[in-house]
Amino acid sequence: MEEKKKKKEIPYPWGTGRRKTAVARIFLLENPGKVKLFVNNRERDFDTYFPSDGMKARIKAPLYLTGTVEKFGLYITVKGGGVSAQADAIRLGIARALVKYNSEFHRVLKEKGMLTRDPREKERRKYGLHKARKAHQYHKR
Repeated sequence: MEEKKKKKEIPYPWGTGRRKTAVARIFLLENPGKVKLFVNNRERDFDTYFPSDGMKARIKAPLYLTGTVEKFGLYITVKGGGVSAQADAIRLGIARALVKYNSEFHRVLKEKGMLTRDPREKERRKYGLHKARKAHQYHKR
């Protein structure tokens, strides 16, 4: 009789976040404070890739809300999208990973809107128009 293949279990909490075309996978590691960021399979420095303090704060907001900033390190892989969309995808992935780690965090993160995916996407271009909605300039004569 064939044995069913067991899914490979990951020993640490993880989460997936998406925003526009950016997809981020987050793994919460045991070594506190350490952040490894891979963008399109190349390792990048977290502080130079996200230079603004506002963007860094937006990414780490779920960790601050739950008080786990000093508890976890992050292993992040992200593909597609721009820097801002990648930051939002990472934030959603961190929030989902924290809920997997401790389900009591769900209420706090849900109240602040950290667990809601932003569904907005770029609208497709329609024929006869310059862009999705921008038309040619009208002239009477």
